[in-house]
Amino acid sequence: MNGWLRPGREPRWGHAAGLQVGLAPLPGPRGLLRIYAPYLGHRPERLINFVAVEPTPVGATERGYSELEWSALDGCAGKRIHSADRPDGGDPDRPAPGVLDRHAGVERLTVHFPVERFDNGAEVCVRARFRADRPHEVALAAWPTPASVDLAVLTLTATMGNYARLRRLHLADRTVTAGGLWPGFDGSGFTRHARFGLAELSRTPDGGALVTASTDEPDPSAAGYADEVAEHWRYVGAPAVQGWRVRRPGPELAVLVNGRSRYWASTAPIPGGVAFENVELHEPYRPGHEQEYVFSVTPAVTERC
Repeated sequence: MNGWLRPGREPRWGHAAGLQVGLAPLPGPRGLLRIYAPYLGHRPERLINFVAVEPTPVGATERGYSELEWSALDGCAGKRIHSADRPDGGDPDRPAPGVLDRHAGVERLTVHFPVERFDNGAEVCVRARFRADRPHEVALAAWPTPASVDLAVLTLTATMGNYARLRRLHLADRTVTAGGLWPGFDGSGFTRHARFGLAELSRTPDGGALVTASTDEPDPSAAGYADEVAEHWRYVGAPAVQGWRVRRPGPELAVLVNGRSRYWASTAPIPGGVAFENVELHEPYRPGHEQEYVFSVTPAVTERC
């Protein structure tokens, strides 16, 4: 057992030597959950990815964006997210410790993250749950509060695949590549989304659905960068495989991915060309049905695809 990391000087939760989740004011844009994997050889402040919260109301065609929308509370960029031991509680100015319990003999740490109301009327809470026997993953679930408008989709998306230069998406019977999906793509914008339905996803022995993404570089820390690439985009540490898993997939579950060839908010080129940026599971929101999406970051040497 690694033991638990709980807030002290900073809002950060998870496995002391495993996967961890943090909030602003830790470095990075507000409105995002920070994902840390120190077991890859990272310094404490170095994160591996972000998870954004993106709800779509019934009848709408556009998502809300927790990172990009401005706060109605303080006028700053990014919706405010705080922590709580219960979905309807929490002090925005003081990190919650999280709740420890045991389930089926396994100790768990659970913390809730209420998100400021979105411009489209959505108001949601995200729950993060860590299991002591699974140090490289966190189970995320999200639902609307009673004050929210009705939701068609409630998306949790891993938003920073470009940092690890994820270029291979591992499906049930094939691996697709970013370069193969968007050959010759260049420029500072996003590609269109590529979509893969449930029939194309790998399945777990208990009937769950799984998708993983990995780099195509043996040592991404050895890449050569253009001078204008910012330090926080330069990969450090061991390579890893990132993935999403859902235990009870609905029939409309799909994986959506998009890509970039230039790092976000810059024109600096990504070494090797286009790579996946957002990787997410996507399905209609089902009121009253709790759906957990397990996000994992597994050292590449232990991953079997």
